[in-house]
This record gives sequence, structure tokens and C-alpha cells, in this order.
Amino acid sequence: MRGPASSSYGNRRSRIILVDDLRSFVDGRSADVARTSAAGVELLDRCRDQRLDELWLDHDLGEDDTIWPVVEVLERAAFDGRPLDVGVINIHSANPVGATKMALGRFIALHHLVKADRANANSAAYLFMSGGSGH
Repeated sequence: MRGPASSSYGNRRSRIILVDDLRSFVDGRSADVARTSAAGVELLDRCRDQRLDELWLDHDLGEDDTIWPVVEVLERAAFDGRPLDVGVINIHSANPVGATKMALGRFIALHHLVKADRANANSAAYLFMSGGSGH
């Protein structure tokens, strides 16, 4: 895999990660793509100390692989008091049960993050869910 992808985001370069076994962005935006959970975990580890403007997560990653190892990295970082700096997390999955489960897990981690970092007014995180492949 290459280094973190970036594209124009205002006056600075944005960082976008897509973890999905099949889909890519149809609008041509630049993103680092991980096709498995192991590749997603590795990519998050490499981008640990960088701002991620967008993180796109698909639940089912083919065969018996799911997004859960990636979600666990996000949760563990938040509970350890070292949350990843992610602007927007987009959950896109054709599996509504899996998408809901991911959103609830991430909500718990974000709740912990907000409690631990109330003084940082610049820290904001958003979570969007989509039941389709509209990215």
C-alpha cells in the first residue's frame, strides 16, 4: 500500500480512508483503500497521528471478514484516552444489522471521547449511516 491519500479540502490536504472489499468512490476522490479488516487496521496504525477527515466503513468485507477489528481499534484508542482524530465516520453497508451494530459501538467510544476531552472545542466527530452504496 502507498502512503496516506489526500485530496483538496479547503486550503489543506484531506485524508480519507475507505475500508470496503468491493466499492471505490465513483466521484474520483483520492482515498486510501483497504479491502480487508487486516489492511484497515494496518492503515489506521500508519495514520495514527494524522487527522483523518473521512473514514468510510463497510460491515461485510467478504468471506468471513468483517469491519470489527477496525472498529475495535477505534474503540480501544478512545477508551485508552488516545482517540484517533477523525472528522466524519461514514458507515455504508448493505447489512442493516451490521451497520447498526457498528454505529452503536462507535457511539459508545465517542461518548467516552467527549467525556475525556470536553475542553477541546475543536474536536468534533460525526457519524453517518447509509444502507446503500452511495459513495
